[in-house]
Amino acid sequence: MSIRKLKFETALLPDGWARNVMVDVDAAGMITAVTPGSSDQGNASISGAAIPAVPNVHSHAHQRAMIGLAERSGPGSDSFWTWRETMYGFARSMEPEDLEAVAAQLYVETLKSGSTVMGEFQYLHHQRDGMPYYEPAEMSLRCVAAARKAGIAITMLPTLYAFGGFGGQRPGEGQRRFINGGDGFLRIIEGLVKAGEGRPLERVGMSPHSLRAVTAELLREVLQGLDQMVADAPVHIHVAEQTKEVEDCLSWSERRPVQYLLENLPVDQRWCAIHATHMTGTEIAALAASGAVAGLCPTTEANLGDGTFPAIAYLNKRGAIAIGSDSHISVSPAEDLRQLEYSQRLLRRARTVLSGGPHKSNGRRLLDAVLAGGARAMNQPVGAIAPGKRCDIAVLDGEHPTLYGRTGDEVIDAWIFSAGNSAVRHVLVAGEVVVSDGHHRHEEEIATRFRAAIDRLNKRKG
Repeated sequence: MSIRKLKFETALLPDGWARNVMVDVDAAGMITAVTPGSSDQGNASISGAAIPAVPNVHSHAHQRAMIGLAERSGPGSDSFWTWRETMYGFARSMEPEDLEAVAAQLYVETLKSGSTVMGEFQYLHHQRDGMPYYEPAEMSLRCVAAARKAGIAITMLPTLYAFGGFGGQRPGEGQRRFINGGDGFLRIIEGLVKAGEGRPLERVGMSPHSLRAVTAELLREVLQGLDQMVADAPVHIHVAEQTKEVEDCLSWSERRPVQYLLENLPVDQRWCAIHATHMTGTEIAALAASGAVAGLCPTTEANLGDGTFPAIAYLNKRGAIAIGSDSHISVSPAEDLRQLEYSQRLLRRARTVLSGGPHKSNGRRLLDAVLAGGARAMNQPVGAIAPGKRCDIAVLDGEHPTLYGRTGDEVIDAWIFSAGNSAVRHVLVAGEVVVSDGHHRHEEEIATRFRAAIDRLNKRKG
């Protein structure tokens, strides 16, 4: 088996920072050996600070196309629920070729931000009138095609959406493109599994949309079918994002959403609870103990006015976390981690509150947490520069004005709390360079198709 050798000037390894790091990568893009302090002169070092690329665990790709369209106040009080109606209206106009073009643009931006895995929580399943496509997985397969074009790894999480409210309420007109029963949904899974055969960058799981949109009975039935097709498939679900959701769940079941989820479904390490914003102390402890990952989307949660995740209490219970860009109001792991920390500072009126103890790097603790949680939530072999992991690496520019002169964990802190995407110089997926000197290899072609899609969507809207 052929081995490629990649040498990095500086790299963050599981036991800390090291210089002159040689990384051996096999033909499948997996790391077979890591040698710090390598004296091999045959390979020129890649300058900068190499870190494991951060998985992005939560995406609604179609929402990338509506940036800026929901920032105007309405006649009454604006909220998540009024934003949702705007999103529904926009989603009704999107055709398969539009979704593929928009998703490819998003995935380029994601790679350039230092993320190499996308968790696509995809719920635009049907035609604009609600009728199924001839290929049930048509829209999800468009996201897969976009990922292949961009060169990003993807965990497809097609969304099970059957009802319009707690207890199996009838769905609304704006949800007609989302709705499936158990059999129809499993046909989507089947199509994705077939398309991904022999493609190690592609994984399949599922995303029951929320406790509003599925019943426990339907979800247990679908999980059985999923498990017959995909071993260890990840399961992601929106839960406790909004206070109204909590109130409605209490009214229906006398249980809060996280409490109901844990009591009625087999939540374990393959689950990812997206948002989980509103929890009691008992729920925090129970979710952390379950092994599930809390999938946080701090910039979207701030944009939608969701609330603030109880990060201090959850991390103190050794709860696992990951991050995603959700509505893509921002596509930046650095900004999402910054927002997570700043939200806690505003609550506590203190600094470095998530650092985990005295004299510890705030950024490093957050990065370590979302690398481990993100790899688990995506069911992808990433999250560390180590043998047995895929060679997914982001290289931060040591000559960037914000990072220059910084060493060790100072580099991580400067990237997260100041530089952000502008400091990401190179990105590798499975050992292949997909972003070089901040430039994606297909970005002009993909951007052209994206602009054409936006033009088509604007014509339909107007």
